[in-house]
Amino acid sequence: MSEIFVVGISGNTFSDEHLKLLGKCYAVVCSKRLSSPLAGVVGNMIPVTPLDSMVERVKAALQHGSVAVIASGDPLFYGIGRTLLKHFHAEQLIFYPALSAMQLACARFRVPWDDALLLSLHGRKSGELAARILPHAKVLLCTDQRNTPNRIARILEKKLQDLGQKERLENIRIRVAEDLGLPTEKITSGRLAEIAEKEFSPLNIVLVEQHFAEQSDDVFLFGLQEKEIVHSRGLITKDEVRAVILHRLRLPAHGVFWDVGGGSGSISVESARLCPQLRVFTVEQKPEGQENIQANIAGYSIYNVELISGRAPEILSQLPNPDRVFIGGSGGELAAIIDVCAQRLRSGGRIVVSAVLAGTAKNAPRLLLEQGFSVDVRTISVFRHAGPDRAEQTLNPITIITGKK
Repeated sequence: MSEIFVVGISGNTFSDEHLKLLGKCYAVVCSKRLSSPLAGVVGNMIPVTPLDSMVERVKAALQHGSVAVIASGDPLFYGIGRTLLKHFHAEQLIFYPALSAMQLACARFRVPWDDALLLSLHGRKSGELAARILPHAKVLLCTDQRNTPNRIARILEKKLQDLGQKERLENIRIRVAEDLGLPTEKITSGRLAEIAEKEFSPLNIVLVEQHFAEQSDDVFLFGLQEKEIVHSRGLITKDEVRAVILHRLRLPAHGVFWDVGGGSGSISVESARLCPQLRVFTVEQKPEGQENIQANIAGYSIYNVELISGRAPEILSQLPNPDRVFIGGSGGELAAIIDVCAQRLRSGGRIVVSAVLAGTAKNAPRLLLEQGFSVDVRTISVFRHAGPDRAEQTLNPITIITGKK
């Protein structure tokens, strides 16, 4: 069986050992940027893109002898190694890693990177960037042609400005390492506003840093009390009811969640804290509710929550298709909202409706059944007291209707 030598290169310099190895190969896979130093050394060159074509040409070349694949840095760190392992036997692949771009960047920045969150932004949608980056003190980013350093800075800046988080805005620093290992290598540092105005080489690594105050030892993921969530005049989903709603939603770790009629955003707050990689869209039409939601997003640094100011169902057309939907308020448009949600809900999804009014408790199950959902209805009665012989508080019964697709 012919072998595939996967050779990592730092910068664009090939050692004598590299050249000797490449000279023994029938073909070499290489990007246009790294091919120039190999002119006259290698005869049969295979472009690295498009990937499907490259894989087929490598399979054909292996019938004649060994093949080398030239990669930048460590081929097994966000590199071509993963693709090769999908298409060829692991025993056929021999890896010669160089320093990864992130290792080189942190050496230039003079910062440890064992405590950093590592993210590749290749192909990632911009709507997810702030949610993935802002909760963390140190984030290293592999960028792409769309998610450039200046665009990342603008996205983070706008998110924090919209939330009125001036202190966080001033606290964040970005460092950019361009063209590592090349004669054009450059290191740039600055605040978000400064980086947002600059242009950078396509070959770059970004470090986002911010200082966080020490967290207390009683940090928890679930179980916020009503008094810990900003709301108006008691208009909030009560603790016990919130727990049942989240249980019925069976939230996925990833995906899209619509909280329709968000009110104070209490369901969104708990959902976002439980599932930090879930995209949460909270729809609220009342200005007072919108202010409370924004305050809760900022207060709990839940940047995976996006406030959608407007009226359902019309505003829902702007949102990506959901995996889960919670309807906490409908403004008299329950039938229309359920119709839109049912059409947009992804396969295997759920719609959960909270009914305070008897009319909603009666109509929601029927509307869901008409849309082809299987339906589960549960009514919750809550009694609170502080111990024996203490006054008891009785809360209004709430009906929770779940539709499963």
